[in-house]
Amino acid sequence: MGLFNKLKNEFIDIIDWLDPSNNTIVYRFPRYQNEIKMGAKLTVRESQVAVFINEGQIADIFQPGMYTLSTQNMPILSTLKGWKYGFNSPFKAEVYFVNTKKFLDNKWGTPNPVMVRDPEFGPVRLRAFGVYEYRVEDAGKFIKDIVGTDGDFTVEKINNQLRNIIITRFSDAVAESKIPVLDMASNYNEFSEKIGQVIIDEYKEYGLNMTKFLVSNISLPEEVEKAMDKRSSMGVLGDLNRYTQFQAANAMEAAATNPGGGAAASGMGMGMGFAMAGQMMNAMNPMMNQQPQYQQPQQGGYQQQPAVAPPPMPAQSTYFVAVNGQQSGPFDMNTLSSMVANGQLTKDSLVWKQGMPSWAAAGTVQELSALFGAVPPPMPGMPPVPPQM
Repeated sequence: MGLFNKLKNEFIDIIDWLDPSNNTIVYRFPRYQNEIKMGAKLTVRESQVAVFINEGQIADIFQPGMYTLSTQNMPILSTLKGWKYGFNSPFKAEVYFVNTKKFLDNKWGTPNPVMVRDPEFGPVRLRAFGVYEYRVEDAGKFIKDIVGTDGDFTVEKINNQLRNIIITRFSDAVAESKIPVLDMASNYNEFSEKIGQVIIDEYKEYGLNMTKFLVSNISLPEEVEKAMDKRSSMGVLGDLNRYTQFQAANAMEAAATNPGGGAAASGMGMGMGFAMAGQMMNAMNPMMNQQPQYQQPQQGGYQQQPAVAPPPMPAQSTYFVAVNGQQSGPFDMNTLSSMVANGQLTKDSLVWKQGMPSWAAAGTVQELSALFGAVPPPMPGMPPVPPQM
């Protein structure tokens, strides 16, 4: 009895599987060349099925639950083994546990851009990214067509093939949709549903069921996106003159708050200030010119007169002056008047301006004679001042 009990304990009498990896789809129960005892306990948990394979053929498939293995609940294997009369003996069979839960967050993306013809931008290249979910629907078909004799089949061994199916169907759907690029963001749901319906049928050929397919992003090349950003910015800015004034004001503020800028920053700030002032004056001039002008009331009311722009200011003459045998200037009339008052310019001083054939004494130039004007009359009670020679 001791030897019989020892041999009896070598037979497998508990069959179950807990997935510690969370990414295993199919797991073969290790027999280690032991036999399964008739009457052993089989535990199939929720999100699992157990597939018995005998001599290379799929025999019985057990859904979630606890089973006591006997000829009654293994009809196919009993037939294959010839246990019609309830022969109670150990047997050998491969047991595969198939994980039927949803495998989530599987990412897909286009490795190369998809060429499409956009009605607004012409030929463009698109990239797309998203996620998908799937589960095993037909365990027997999945083992027979995909897993084979692999005893540890994980998602990494099939995801590449599943992604290739998605990319092919997505590229075809985008090219046929003829949806403008700018409108694709509002059609992610439509793309997901359309492509998902096509992929579901193909996944069923592997014994799988796609439970969800999502398009997360459809993007253009970086250069095209930058060009579109510039185009959008121009539309947002609107009045470019006001935007220029705003940018100049910001630059002035940044230059003023930059202690390390020194003279260069100050000069740049002054230059921008002058430029901004000129722009503001240009913007204000039309408004000033449009102010209504009024004249004295005639017959009981004011009459508005049309705005008339003033004539341009006449250009002042400028002269060069010979001082101590050296040419200096040119000087305008105001400066020349000050020089006369200071004695720096006399009637005998030589002057010249553009258009004169040669240098001439200031007193002989009619335009400058007014600077040496008449002597004022004597003040009351004072003798007259003799004229200067």
